Amino acid sequence: MPQLLETWLHEFGLSAPLVATASNLIALFVFILLAIIAYWVDRRRLAPFLASRASKSTTDWDKIMAREGVFHWLSHLLPVSVLYFTIDIFFPGTEGFGEVLRRLMLVAYVLVGLRIMDALLRSTSLIVSSKPLAKGKPIKGYTQALAIVAYVVAGVFIISILTAKSPWGLLTLMGGITAVVLLVFKDTILGFVASIQLAAHDMVRIGDWIEMPKYDANGDVIDVNIHTVKVQNFDRTFSNVPTYALISDSFINWRGMMESGGRRIKRSLYIDMNSIRFCTPEMLERFAEIELLQDYITAKEEEIRAYNASHIKQHPEQWVNGRHQTNIGVFRAYVSNYLHRHPLINQDMTFLVRHLQPTPQGLPLEIYVFSKKQDWADYEGIQADIFDHLLAALPHFDLRLFQEPSGFDWRMGGTTGGRKELPAADQQAQL
Repeated sequence: MPQLLETWLHEFGLSAPLVATASNLIALFVFILLAIIAYWVDRRRLAPFLASRASKSTTDWDKIMAREGVFHWLSHLLPVSVLYFTIDIFFPGTEGFGEVLRRLMLVAYVLVGLRIMDALLRSTSLIVSSKPLAKGKPIKGYTQALAIVAYVVAGVFIISILTAKSPWGLLTLMGGITAVVLLVFKDTILGFVASIQLAAHDMVRIGDWIEMPKYDANGDVIDVNIHTVKVQNFDRTFSNVPTYALISDSFINWRGMMESGGRRIKRSLYIDMNSIRFCTPEMLERFAEIELLQDYITAKEEEIRAYNASHIKQHPEQWVNGRHQTNIGVFRAYVSNYLHRHPLINQDMTFLVRHLQPTPQGLPLEIYVFSKKQDWADYEGIQADIFDHLLAALPHFDLRLFQEPSGFDWRMGGTTGGRKELPAADQQAQL
């Protein structure tokens, strides 16, 4: 084409230098015009056509690919290809302006291919994550790692094209600056290795409730990528935890609790030890009127009576000789029976009503059971209802809870068992 232009311009009587300049300018103008036409066809015809075909499909994967721009960037290959293969027509030869355009078009090929690869990886992440087998898996971390590799390779090829050097030679040169690369991409490398370990050992899934006080994280995992794990806390704030921190530091994953069918209730009632005593016959008769204790009182009294008859030879009237029921023992049996009948307590998991070591605040009576509900609000409601009832039932067994005395207690007169009490008139007034 340049030769035809030069012949045509010579016919107008132009000088040779002017003919060469004019032919190059005309060729460049036509080349740019062709580029504009190819881009218009791509933007107005090809890309909308591919998008409309994807939207009419009955499958989801092509819709995801269209949304992430795969077809959009694929359509860009048309104008780049048209321009690349027409360079020889407008600018023949292997030197000069034509060679510069060839290299630029090859760089454009690499950039478009990179964007296609990036869009494909994002689409793959979304498509795979939607599958049941991949639910909760950190697929995004793997695709991000592959995207980083693709960007590095693309950078090497671009430098190779612009400098006319072999890409393998550049890769060899990069081996010599590995230490610098490791330093610059330290967090990325650590995150990539950590994401592989997290997935291999199934340590964290999207949707898990994790707790990591060091990073003020206490909530649900909503995203796992190569650099960070995003946690939405229960106060609706967000915490970003470095991915490698989940490998190097300790954290709590509550997934096991959520999958177990129960959530632990572990709380203690602190009993004032001054209120603990042996049960008198009158007390036992009163306790036997409680439906949950009728069978227990009868069976326990028969067991104790048989034991004392065979083991106590002298002074059976002494309380410390032989076995006798205590008000706290009866209360412990009441709590156990009450929880066994509770419809929202999981009876197939650990079930304990036990004493802990006495403390200056009293004797801890610990409730260690599991609720059937794991949801936070339901769990707290079940726990509150149980302890509301037990706190109200405790005085019926002549027991008192330990409570630090307040200024109001010190202003009142009279003491019983080392504890301040209101005078009868004031108690009635308070009621």
